Amino acid sequence: MTKIFFRNFRVSCLQLNKCNYATAPNAIATIKLNNKEYVTDDYTNVTPKILSYLNRNLHLKKDNPLSLVRQRIVNYFYSSFTHRGNPTFSVYENLSPVVTTKQNFDDLLIPENHPSRTKSDCYYINRKTLLRAHMTAHQSELLRSGLDNFLMIGDVYRRDEIDSTHFPVFHQIDAVRSQRKEQLFQDFPDLELFEPTFDPQNPHIFTNSIKDPNKQSCHTLEATKLMEAQLKNHLIGLVQTLFGDNIKHRWVEAYFPFTHPSWELEIFYENNWLEVLGCGIVRNEILANAGPNNTIAYAFGLGLERIAMALYKIPDIRLMWSKDSGFLSQFEDKALNERITYKPVSSYPQCVNDISFWLPPNLTIDTFTSNDFYDLVRDVGGDIIEQVKLKDKFVHPKSKKHSLCYSIIYRHLERTLKQAEVNEVHKEIEKAAVKAFNVIIR
Repeated sequence: MTKIFFRNFRVSCLQLNKCNYATAPNAIATIKLNNKEYVTDDYTNVTPKILSYLNRNLHLKKDNPLSLVRQRIVNYFYSSFTHRGNPTFSVYENLSPVVTTKQNFDDLLIPENHPSRTKSDCYYINRKTLLRAHMTAHQSELLRSGLDNFLMIGDVYRRDEIDSTHFPVFHQIDAVRSQRKEQLFQDFPDLELFEPTFDPQNPHIFTNSIKDPNKQSCHTLEATKLMEAQLKNHLIGLVQTLFGDNIKHRWVEAYFPFTHPSWELEIFYENNWLEVLGCGIVRNEILANAGPNNTIAYAFGLGLERIAMALYKIPDIRLMWSKDSGFLSQFEDKALNERITYKPVSSYPQCVNDISFWLPPNLTIDTFTSNDFYDLVRDVGGDIIEQVKLKDKFVHPKSKKHSLCYSIIYRHLERTLKQAEVNEVHKEIEKAAVKAFNVIIR
């Protein structure tokens, strides 16, 4: 069970958000996650609300739509890749979401100044530890263990806006497939994985470059192009398995720090182009640092929520977390490939309240971090918060004070909210904003 405590007393949501431990100057503030304690510091921004989602494992819940999509994807890889009748892909579905910054960033060649490292994007436990922002965080540790083909499935955590398609916790499948020369070129033994200037036994004396858009400098063009062809064929087969053989698709060139070349796959679905995954050829530095110096690999990652919402016409991402039988029963005991269209149990009305405040002198409309405010709103309002939108920015022409206005949309998924109870929650959000950010409510 996840717990948050200061040795002998609990910490409030706002104290945890601000890392304000002044009430206990001689105590060491710690967070206990899955029976392990972590010392907090100035980077700590994970909140009790976010920690309450740990260990829910929606991707493993039998009647959850995320589990249906997960099983369909796993089955595709089991059936598509076999050796002597056995699946060649191994599956890891219970990896701990608590990772180090080395796992989440350094092992994946993500630069120190990359925006994905910032406190506004990630949920940090402390400077060296965070809730994983992507399943790729486990890639190097699995490669080091000697694995060559594997799927990593689990929940990931990112600070984000609040609306019907964004939630701070979602679920990903990441995969790696690596091949040696004799596997990739079994019909062309004279071809090579690496350029003559690159020695796979001494990879660190070679500076790998990604200046060529077609390949990494260590790889031959033949190896890269054959891996690209395999990768794209396999992923087109996957989306056809999910969305039908006639689904239109297109490839878009992309950039990821851990692959080169890289692409995104989009499908034409419901009269719109929908991005479904990112992929590419794994940077050789990652493979060399993890141990396998004689292979080339591809990798991809996709979000289960995006696929499930499109397949089953689910309008609100919060429904994935619902325990309501009216939602779950629609996916109960269904065949994996059955066509399911979600039918709303009932439609409850929205309540919309605005909040406007003057920022303190040390903040401006450009330096205030909206994700901090979103986390506060979510912590106070919980799952009745449907959306938070920045409505207006204002600088007073005379006083030069900066003001922000947000619209908060409240809606309960299982009953009608009364305006009076919404107003009470809204007042608590105002109080919390004053305390957390030193703002003045307008």
